[in-house]
Formats: sequence, structure tokens, C-alpha cells
Amino acid sequence: MASSALICDTEQWRGLQAHVGAIQKTHLRDLMHDAERCTAMTAEYEGIFLDYSRQRATVETMDKLFKLAEAANLKEKIEKMFRGDKINSTENRSVLHVALRAPRDEVIKSDGVNVVPEVWGVKDKIKQFSETFRSGSWVGVTGKALTNVVSVGIGGSFLGPLFVHAALQTDPEAAESAKGRQLRFLANVDPVDVARSIKDLDPETTLVVVVSKTFTTAETMLNARTLKEWIVSSLGPDAVAKHMIAVSTNLELVEKFGIDPKNAFAFWDWVGGRYSVCSAVGVLPLSLQYGFPIVQKFLEGAASIDKHFRTSAFEKNIPVLLGLLSVWNVSFLGYPARAILPYSQALEKLAPHIQQLSMESNGKGVSIDGVQLSFETGEIDFGEPGTNGQHSFYQLIHQGRVIPCDFIGVVKSQQPVYLKGEIVSNHDELMSNFFAQPDALAYGKTPEQLHSEKVPEHLIPHKTFQGNRPSLSILLPSLSAYEIGQLLAIYEHRIAVQGFLWGINSFDQWGVELGKSLASQVRKSLHASRVEGKPVQGFNSSTASLLTRYLAVEPSIPFNTTTLPKV
Repeated sequence: MASSALICDTEQWRGLQAHVGAIQKTHLRDLMHDAERCTAMTAEYEGIFLDYSRQRATVETMDKLFKLAEAANLKEKIEKMFRGDKINSTENRSVLHVALRAPRDEVIKSDGVNVVPEVWGVKDKIKQFSETFRSGSWVGVTGKALTNVVSVGIGGSFLGPLFVHAALQTDPEAAESAKGRQLRFLANVDPVDVARSIKDLDPETTLVVVVSKTFTTAETMLNARTLKEWIVSSLGPDAVAKHMIAVSTNLELVEKFGIDPKNAFAFWDWVGGRYSVCSAVGVLPLSLQYGFPIVQKFLEGAASIDKHFRTSAFEKNIPVLLGLLSVWNVSFLGYPARAILPYSQALEKLAPHIQQLSMESNGKGVSIDGVQLSFETGEIDFGEPGTNGQHSFYQLIHQGRVIPCDFIGVVKSQQPVYLKGEIVSNHDELMSNFFAQPDALAYGKTPEQLHSEKVPEHLIPHKTFQGNRPSLSILLPSLSAYEIGQLLAIYEHRIAVQGFLWGINSFDQWGVELGKSLASQVRKSLHASRVEGKPVQGFNSSTASLLTRYLAVEPSIPFNTTTLPKV
């Protein structure tokens, strides 16, 4: 029987609802004049500085949010996660991505068993394999060393590792370690993505990593079979054992595919896909490219935030503060979206990863007990590195819809450049925008200011900026592997905090199942039409019409023939 207790029924929730009226009467340009408030609305941990004074909130707002956290039993829920309780109740699973980066001597249990030794067993195996691979001792079927890696996976098996890879590429230490190597990712079942992933690669020097927990994910396995054919057609069937490895728990299907089970790396049911970058899903391909020591620094960075999240008081706890503010923006101020704006090109794949992490986790309409919610949860996440985004969608953020923004800056550039005679360095130019944009959003520009600047009357409405648009700023000291791990964990825990407060299950994803099920029916129909000439049937008139139109055009390749992308 589902419980009817919802967070929105609490006195603390109603208190925040009543408080909205007071906030609506304020403007950020006035709130920002209160230096004491601005100082209070900051937090710092290991050089990471959070300034949330440009949120539409006061110290009183924060006090009310902390009381809401108490009413939601946030501290207890965090402890349950770290303790290995099965907080993913719809799948009867623990949620232990924190165990993936825990120190070797830590004890974290699932079903009464300490999982940390298992995790380190896989990491030790990855370390040994990656060292053998990178030293040139692991050779392909023709005796050549392998220098290229294609990681095949989709969703959480792709977006997280891609984010970390993109961030590490220009870190001097990581770049030096990756010299002469290539790491590519193949996710989309579209053959165009296959063509791009193997363009200019030689099968003789390429290793394919197939990432699929069950080894049954339709898109991943079709792509894996395609790359297997690419290898076999060039090097013969014996090449699979030397040119393909797996990240999976299904050793039977791994072996059936032709991959030696000894070359399969495990992960566990208590690791959700979108939380799996710290498992073999990300650690293996990243270690092959950058070496295990670099990846271990990334894991240590994530572990440092795990400790901060678990032990720090909420008033100075960065993930908790971020989660509380997101709940305030979504459920009380009614802002449905959030822009993630890293002022670092190295973080270009952060927003796509957070899109999945956040929207797949918190895109729920019922409580964890199955009760329909009477309030909105989740956020529409999008973003682009600054200053690119400024020349794209910032117009809407400044003068259109109100969209809370996360500005992420880095004190020390990965690749500093200074041109003689320029007023500032390239990085200072970038960061000038990082510091200016939040104030522009907060203060805006009034008609009175425009009049004083002698702006023509007919342009006043067009050049007026209402301001009062919330943002927060996260300033990182640098962007090494360690800080990249910290940033990842901050967002992971922020999203968990939101789910814990809303009373939803942030760790299942039933919403992705329906479309996949319907796609299976379409797949069968396409096969029957292509092979047996059967008419399209069993669909509504719109889908049937679309399918008929699609099938009316002869395929560019005959059925039951093998062709590979031309690259």
C-alpha cells in the first residue's frame, strides 16, 4: 500500500510557499547591496568556491530550506545511501557509486558484504591490463602494438566517460601520458556514427571495448557486431580475441560473442548506468588512454566530495546547498530549466552528461511510494561553454524566459596563452565574461539608466533588461583530473539531494523502457516487410503511413549482405 505522506504536505513546505510572496517583492540588485548576506551565501571546500548570493533567496530562505531538509530526513537518506541500504526500492538495489572511488580500507556494504575489496579487485585488474596495453606488450593478431581504442556503449556507458575524456585531453599531465594514442566513443546505432568512430583507424592497431552490463543492449550490441565484422573482414576471425574486450557482468554472452571472459571487466547492479563513469565503464577506456595513475587521481577527487557531502554541515555543504537551491527554483519559484555554463572548453561535454544524470534521475511524476505528485520535479538541463553560449542562447536568458544558471569557472587555465601587447591574457578575457554575466543577469538595466545614456526613446524597451535572474558561480582552482572528479561528484550528489527532498526515486529509469518496447515491435515489422514482403499492420494509421512511406523506397543495400561504412 502506497503511503500518502508527501513532502508538500509538511508545514515546512507550506512555509516556503508562503515565503515566495516576500521574495517576489525583492530584486537582486537590492539584495546584492547587502554585503553581509552576500558573504553568508558562500561555501568553500578544498579550494572550490561556491557563491550563490545571486540566487533569488535570502538568509531566511536558506533557513527555511534547511528546515525542509530536516522534514525530508535528508541526513538519514544520505546515510542510507552510503550505508548500502536498498534505497532504489523499485529495483531492490543499493546505490553505491560512492564505493567505486572509496579508499581501499573503507568498508561499504551491500547485502551485508563489503563491496570495496571487489571494486579494488577490478581496479587492480584494469591497472595491470592498461599497463600491459600501454607498454606495447599487448599486441594485435599481426603482432603490432595497439594504440587506438574505440569504446562502444550508450547512455551512461558513453556520456560520463566522454565528459571526462574531453576534460582530460588538454590537461598537460594527461595529454603527455596520452601521446600517440586515440580514444573514441561509439554510441549511436546510426551507421554514420560507426563511420566517424573508425575513420582513419587501422584494425591492426585498434582495440574495441564493448560496454554493456547485460551484453543485450540493442544499439550497443549491433554496433559491437559491426565493429567485430570490421575487424574480422580485415584480420580474420582469430583477431577478435586480441582486438576486443568487454565491460559486462554477463560472461556467458561475452564468451558467446567471441571475447575471452578473462578480458571482461565487471561492475555491479548497485551501479546505475548514469553513475557508472567511476566503474570499469569509464575507468577502463580512460586508463587505456591516459594511464591508471591519472584516472586514480580523478577517482580520488570524486571521493573527496563524497566525504564532504557525507560529513559537512548542510550550511557549508556544496552539493546540499546546490540541491536545496534547485528545489527552491523548480518547486517554489516555478523555473523549469537550468543552464550549465562552464567557462572552460575542456568542460564542453559536462552539460550533455548532466542532462542524462539529472533528467533521467529526477524526471519522475510519482513519489518513491508510488503516489502521484502535486508539484513539479526535475529540471530541463542544457548548456554550452562560455563564451560560445553568449553568442547562442544568452539572448533568451537575458531578455526572454528566466532560467537559473550555473556559471563554472577555473582560476588556472589548462593551456595558458598571453600575447604580447594584449590588454589581458586569453584566459583573463574568458574569465572577464564569467564574472560579468552573473551581474548582468542579476542587475539588468533600467529605462532610467538608458535615458541617462541618451538612448533613443524608441529603443528603450528593446534595450531594457529586467534583471532579477538567478545564477550561482562555482570557481575551481584548476582543472586537473582531481578537480574533474570533484565536479562530477558535486553534480551527482546535488541531483540525489533534489530527489531525496522531493521524495522520489532518483535511481531507477522506467521512463526509458516504453519507447524501447515499442521499437521492438517496429523492428519485427520492418524485418517481416523487408524479408517476407508482409504489409505493415498492427499500428495506428499515422505510424502505419510513415512506415509504408519508409518501406516504399528500396534500401540502398540488399538484405542479407554485409557492408561496412566507407571511411
